[in-house]
Amino acid sequence: MDASTAPPEEAPRLARCDALLARVENLFNLVAALCIFALMFLGMAQVLGRKLFNAPMSGYIDFVELSMATFAFLGIAYCQRLGGHVRMEMVLKFTHGRAHWAMELAGTALGLLVVTILIYYGFTHFERAWTLGDSTIDAELPVWPSKLLVPTAFSLLWLRLALQLWGFARLLRHPAAPPIAVPEILSVEKLAAKEIEESAEKR
Repeated sequence: MDASTAPPEEAPRLARCDALLARVENLFNLVAALCIFALMFLGMAQVLGRKLFNAPMSGYIDFVELSMATFAFLGIAYCQRLGGHVRMEMVLKFTHGRAHWAMELAGTALGLLVVTILIYYGFTHFERAWTLGDSTIDAELPVWPSKLLVPTAFSLLWLRLALQLWGFARLLRHPAAPPIAVPEILSVEKLAAKEIEESAEKR
């Protein structure tokens, strides 16, 4: 077997895991989007209630504070899958082949370690809020559901990073294999060409 090609049985397994995890990520991202949409209507009701009826919504600030964890964290794994996070590519853009995939692998492994630590401490914050019965100041809403979202979202991100680690390790062994389960990072030129092509298709 040519060393540049991946084993035929590995790619389908990786693709299936990627597709399965993508469904969960899409669901989390949809919930985050719906939360933003609902918060927009909540803000509109708050403004209209205050201006028209002089009756502001009780606990509005508390609702906003608790909902921030939803749209701040639930879409984080989805964004990682698409490669939408800010990346430092000053060195990466000059590497190719195994050197490039080795650096991607090292960066992903470091990210996996950091996220593991964040999951642990995020869960301890949730446990503390649950045990103490922590609540917001105004409406006295329980804060533990909001704090539980953080380690939950990071756990999904951990799975995404673990899958990308597998994908980069596969490409490190077989650089000529088609990339699977890793973000497609386009250069400025390729991104511009892709946007031009997509706009031409819509016409």
